[in-house]
Amino acid sequence: MNQEMFTINNLWMMVATILVFIMHLGFASLEAGLTRAKNTVNILFKNTIIPAIGLLTYAFIGFNLMYPGDDFIGSFFGLGGLGISLPEGGNTFAYNEGYTFFTDFIFQAMFAATAATIVSGAVAERIKLGPFIFFSIMYVGIVYPIVGMWKWGGGFLDTLATPFYDFAGSTIVHSVGGWGALVGAYLLGPRIGKYTEKGMSAIPGHNIPLATVGVFLLWFGWFGFNGGSVLTADPGSVSLVFVTTAIAGASGAFGALMASYLKFKSYDITMVLNGILAGLVGITAGADLMSVGESAIIGFIGGTLVVFAVVFFDRVKIDDPVGAISVHLVGGIWGTLAVGLFGDLASLSQVWSQLLGITVVGAFCFVTSWLLFFSMKRTIGIRVDEREETEGLDINEHSMRAYPDFATKD
Repeated sequence: MNQEMFTINNLWMMVATILVFIMHLGFASLEAGLTRAKNTVNILFKNTIIPAIGLLTYAFIGFNLMYPGDDFIGSFFGLGGLGISLPEGGNTFAYNEGYTFFTDFIFQAMFAATAATIVSGAVAERIKLGPFIFFSIMYVGIVYPIVGMWKWGGGFLDTLATPFYDFAGSTIVHSVGGWGALVGAYLLGPRIGKYTEKGMSAIPGHNIPLATVGVFLLWFGWFGFNGGSVLTADPGSVSLVFVTTAIAGASGAFGALMASYLKFKSYDITMVLNGILAGLVGITAGADLMSVGESAIIGFIGGTLVVFAVVFFDRVKIDDPVGAISVHLVGGIWGTLAVGLFGDLASLSQVWSQLLGITVVGAFCFVTSWLLFFSMKRTIGIRVDEREETEGLDINEHSMRAYPDFATKD
């Protein structure tokens, strides 16, 4: 390894970090657009505080939980210390051929807050801000790093006879957030007026252009999310991941388009937007393993699944204003399983390893999310009262409105 190549690798990792950071703006825009105007400030506040929570908790404990060191290889849990400090040789390729210690930290830290951002959309428009912030601190600071350690930190999922594989986080990032979103939405209950004796009543978002901008920002950032996970600037690997990522997102759009048209006989932009995201979530576990054709199949199936998942969760009265559970949980499970069905690792033994990883991560995240949300529900409460929900969280939780000069039907 020469200094020039090390510098190029490290520079690409920092560019990828910037791209992943931009995804938080995408999440904020998407969630704000798909919810009502009276809750816009609340959505933006949560999506502003989440990256701050992620960075601080990851610096204090998360990074050392996720990468505890060689003493904990093959284990379920390890802690390499508190805080971050530059180790000897941390700014040279003695640390890693692709990046410095601090680049390693900041790239991984950008991923950390994503799990809580996914939860934010599913519990939107009726959760108290304080309990949500506390949940985010615990989930991002403790739960996500422990799960990440099981694979990326050399834990037990990485030391199986056939190692569990998750390239950039279909399970370790997206389904972790999806499980928290599922539990939160269930324990909160649906928004007022969502499900009535006459059936399900749609509550449309107030700004579809903003939601569309959000999805394009997410798609843009995903090139860093997946491309950076190569962990070097290797031209062949990075370019392949860029192509499989782009193709899966595009194919997800068509999967959702066709499924939603056949189901509803209309061209639903919100379904297509979520289809793009489901395709991207689906390819994330195996973006470096798939051919162009395989990535198209994975994305198309992911986009199709998201439509039926949205219908299913409405049928069982789990209210998810933005479709986060359908995109990130269902899409994450599908993408992780797809590693055993398509690509370079496809085999029956890989399928079993993928199923084991999905099950173990799902059980851990479901239980920890339930403990966090249920304990708060029984003590301080997690849902705003009926008056606050009807009037909107903006004026009640933040004493301001996103659009003070405009009258809305809200």
